[in-house]
Amino acid sequence: MGFLKGLFGKKEQPKRQLSHPNHLLKGDMISLDDSFALPPQLRGQQLRVEAVNTYEFERKQLIEWVLKGHGNDTLFLSLDEDDETYLAFSLKIPRNLVEQIFDLEQFSDIFEEDVQANLTVQPSIPEQLEQWLGKQYHQINFAQFGYFHREDYRNQRPPQDAEGATGDAFESYLLLDDEERYALDIEVYEGGETDVMLTLYRPLSDIREYWPGQI
Repeated sequence: MGFLKGLFGKKEQPKRQLSHPNHLLKGDMISLDDSFALPPQLRGQQLRVEAVNTYEFERKQLIEWVLKGHGNDTLFLSLDEDDETYLAFSLKIPRNLVEQIFDLEQFSDIFEEDVQANLTVQPSIPEQLEQWLGKQYHQINFAQFGYFHREDYRNQRPPQDAEGATGDAFESYLLLDDEERYALDIEVYEGGETDVMLTLYRPLSDIREYWPGQI
């Protein structure tokens, strides 16, 4: 009977093996390093993947993982891949914090085509944002057009209709600090809705553990 049960019984499927952010799916979890180099929203946190989104540009696609922990903040993770791969953690900030952190006259230069914006961070920034910010930012990207999809389209092309791409159209603006450790990501959607994200670049090793949420 034991032999027959071994032949015909239901075998337990092995758990997915996770060792890199590229493998993360909705429901998976990660734990982060408890280093004081990380801001409190990340330091030692266990975060669950709530959603996986896709940014579609003319020559590339970028995956975004939406993360949630025990706090109130929703965090965003993407990968900065060049000669090396870095984690890019982002935190969305509302307009009142934008006004507190940056001089609005300097900030408005970001959207002027013939101006290379340079931003200096104000001295009176909220304590919870200190480790999300550099001291000065310079603009490196102006109005890069793309589409945002609330779906995971890794290794496939996002769907098209008769008029072309089907996502939410937006223009992207990017500024970096002098050491390229911090970024300011701005997305302007049709109708004027604007998302402002503070981004922090960190080594892959800051993710200490991975837990698969499904088989």
